[in-house]
Amino acid sequence: MEVQTIMIVDDDTEIREGLRILLSGENYMIIEAADGNQALERLSDIVDLVILDIMMPGLSGLRVCEEIRRRSPVPILFLTAKAQESDKLVGLMAGGDDYLTKPFSYAELVGRVKALLRRYCVYRGKAQAGAMSRDNILSARGIRLSLDYNQVWVRGREVELTDIEYRILRLLMQNPQRIFSTQNIYESVWGEPYFYISNGTVMVHIRKLRVKIERDPQSPSCLKTVWGKGYRFEINGREDGEA
Repeated sequence: MEVQTIMIVDDDTEIREGLRILLSGENYMIIEAADGNQALERLSDIVDLVILDIMMPGLSGLRVCEEIRRRSPVPILFLTAKAQESDKLVGLMAGGDDYLTKPFSYAELVGRVKALLRRYCVYRGKAQAGAMSRDNILSARGIRLSLDYNQVWVRGREVELTDIEYRILRLLMQNPQRIFSTQNIYESVWGEPYFYISNGTVMVHIRKLRVKIERDPQSPSCLKTVWGKGYRFEINGREDGEA
């Protein structure tokens, strides 16, 4: 099995050392960065996960996350001392996939790391290559989604989705016309117990997904909101782009 690589970005030397020792013990390869600029310099295709501190001098973790998202769909796990739900939503809006508040237990950190890597590598098929069968492609409304890898084409153009965005779209496209509540989506995609505050997390990712797949994100034709009930993937009507 190929060794997976994690980049740890934190200006605190002791935190980086502790995480390096812990994750090296789990057989991960570790790359360290002491600030945002160093992280962007060291980011490459070999990185499978970024653990990113938010509060750093110079470039903040949020700015670093936004720049990473312009280059890569690699999963990003935020570490922060901020525990407010609004802070979490800001991190997710910037492109993060998960959020862990300091202080945290090493068991929880390792669990979240393994979950993010499993989803990224299994669904995106990062280290795999080869042609895809038509049987492994979902196609509707001008959108084509690979069931083998995190690959999506919108009106013939490949778009980069984060792991979470891909899993939401896949869930909805595999069950067209079915209405999924925010609880359904959260428990299916995140694989965690649902709480009321999880509504905001789902809404943020739906909003970002619409920006990437809809012609008009303000008036979506595919990823529909069913008020008071949830969301569905609409397959009735013309494909986007048809006359």
